[in-house]
Amino acid sequence: MGAQLRVYKRRIKSVTATKKITKAMEMISASRIVKAQRKVAASTPYATELTRAVTSVATGSNTKHPLTTEAESPARAAVLLLTSDRGLAGGYSSNAIKTAARLTERLRGEGKEVDTYIVGRKGVAYYGFREMKISDSWTGFTDNPSYANAKDVAAPLIEAIEKETAEGGVDELHIVFTEFVSMLTQTPVDGRLLPLSLDEAKAEAEGGTKDELLPLFDFEPSAEDVLDALLPRYVESRIYNALLQAAASEHASRRKAMKSATDNAGDLIHTYTRLANAARQADITQEISEIVGGASALADATAGSDY
Repeated sequence: MGAQLRVYKRRIKSVTATKKITKAMEMISASRIVKAQRKVAASTPYATELTRAVTSVATGSNTKHPLTTEAESPARAAVLLLTSDRGLAGGYSSNAIKTAARLTERLRGEGKEVDTYIVGRKGVAYYGFREMKISDSWTGFTDNPSYANAKDVAAPLIEAIEKETAEGGVDELHIVFTEFVSMLTQTPVDGRLLPLSLDEAKAEAEGGTKDELLPLFDFEPSAEDVLDALLPRYVESRIYNALLQAAASEHASRRKAMKSATDNAGDLIHTYTRLANAARQADITQEISEIVGGASALADATAGSDY
């Protein structure tokens, strides 16, 4: 019984150390969620106003621009997948990867070739282990992205959509990321960034209202030149907003996972403590029984010697 008690004590000590780590990670993630939420809120007005400007130029000028005009027979699409650099975040990365897989399957069902671009080590590792082709990848900033990171990600994607398909370009650009809904809910979503759907962009720019009109602009030197300058910024702002949403979702998922791990560790400690107490009680009972038995045997031996 003594050996079993030592085993339980070692397990309690090990689980207690693990609980301290998971509790610390939970608190760190909780503090980072607030910062990530502030960044999301700060980037949204810029992205919205930029969408209004692009939509106004595209609809007001009737300019045919390669970034707003759909190909007659789209043959190639790019998919940007946002995952995390680190684990211990529950199903955060795996859910985004599954969403990207469904999107890729749908695009291929439409007869399009798919080029995959990935942000985050988890996505890169997943595709690399399965020997799936990756057109480009970026790592090292998923938990705290900057606008410079968004520009680095957007540059090859804009270049690809500006090229002809025969030269390695793409006709469409899609993005898969995890939308931060609340501290308890994070939803993986996919959407098309380019070509820009003017009807959807107009509804988004107007905030879902019918009374607000898009602004009117005078174009200098031309609407096409304005679109050349605005649309890359539009892509960068959308990718930056998605990176921030993904970062907030990653921290929220990690906080939730670490809280669950901390609670489970507490349950294990309670269970092992109860088992250790039972083992110690059994040791005490056995020792008492041995003492009583020895005393009885000694008393019987003493009584027999009197005859």
